Amino acid sequence: MKKNNLFFLICFFGILNAPTAQLFTNYTNVDGLIDNSVNCISIDANNNVWLGTQNGVSKFDGSAWTNYNASMDTGFIDNSINAICATSNGFVWIGTDFGASVFDGTSWTSFTTSNGLGDNRINHIAEKSDGTIWFGDYDGLTILNPSPTYNWSSYTMNDGLPFGGINYTAFDSNGDAWLGSGLGGLIKFDGSAFEIFNQNNGIINNKVRSVLIDGQDNKWVGTAEGLTVLNSSNAFVANHTKMLILSPPDTLNPVEDLAIDSQGNIWTGIYVDYLVTEGGVAVYDGNFWADFDVSHGLVGPVVRALDVDGNDNVWVATSTGVSKISNTPVAINEINANLNIYPNPSNNGLYYLSLSKNFTNTVLKVNNIEGKTILIKKNVFDGITEINLQNSENGIYFIEILTNQNQILRKKIIKK
Repeated sequence: MKKNNLFFLICFFGILNAPTAQLFTNYTNVDGLIDNSVNCISIDANNNVWLGTQNGVSKFDGSAWTNYNASMDTGFIDNSINAICATSNGFVWIGTDFGASVFDGTSWTSFTTSNGLGDNRINHIAEKSDGTIWFGDYDGLTILNPSPTYNWSSYTMNDGLPFGGINYTAFDSNGDAWLGSGLGGLIKFDGSAFEIFNQNNGIINNKVRSVLIDGQDNKWVGTAEGLTVLNSSNAFVANHTKMLILSPPDTLNPVEDLAIDSQGNIWTGIYVDYLVTEGGVAVYDGNFWADFDVSHGLVGPVVRALDVDGNDNVWVATSTGVSKISNTPVAINEINANLNIYPNPSNNGLYYLSLSKNFTNTVLKVNNIEGKTILIKKNVFDGITEINLQNSENGIYFIEILTNQNQILRKKIIKK
């Protein structure tokens, strides 16, 4: 197996006894991926990674690739995969604009509206703990109860769903489904009635693209303008809009997908193409956000999906391949202090940094957009620290700080 673009995010050249840094391993069609344009990810119980692309499905077992598409597999409905879901019985479902297919380990079988789907245009597929398969589509929601025989139920605007279709489905500990609507906000479905949460309830934007429910039944709602958090009682907690620092005027973070690791860290996939193409992933430990993008090693900026495997590796689907982020920390930015940088952006290349507590033996690096280190400073943050980039070109730079407590802070700065 060939692995390209393999490198450490942070190397402090032995200056400190640094913790193991995040490692990016990128995979493309050169390595065996069927197509570089990856739309969706699902990881099965055996830690196999299933990737839905623009030209079929790839399965990666950690060493070998197995590929499937319509040209080689009878029953494979279409090569452009919008959704993928590896289920508890070992099957793999895919959704396309022309229906769904399921792989039983040997062969593929296709389903369309003629078989019971409410709409052939599938956005998302999820499995509930009772074994039912939920299809979010352009027109609404379809639920498949596969046992003892396939039984289909569909719901549309006529049943109380808002206009805009369903982009995502997640389930809370009570068994209630939480549906992300393309235009109508977040919808709770208890099996009989729909309850809608939208901008009137604090959701930052009604275009919901992803939903995650954590172990405390908090709802993390990814939208076109950022992330909204509701608590277990479904009350508004907070909005997060700048998890990934972007160049003005692209300040809000459109969230493409969400995932959670075994430590409870929330991972977000973010992508914006308003004026320039920018994107990456950001992770939240409950106190602080840290972000990663192509300058850190991500295979591309057009992030489409996330998933976390059984070893806490974070898999990121992009339009130019897939990245695996390994050696992710138990918690990121566990510093009981805020990093302040001002001014940012800077017009003259001078920045002043401060923390609300002091550290000794701290190392600060400044990297350019290509990942090259242009400045290293030791023993900073016993007060105000100055960074001088007056002789550097205008653009985006990245500050990485390692404390003597093996804690990492990362910030993006801009020189105009």
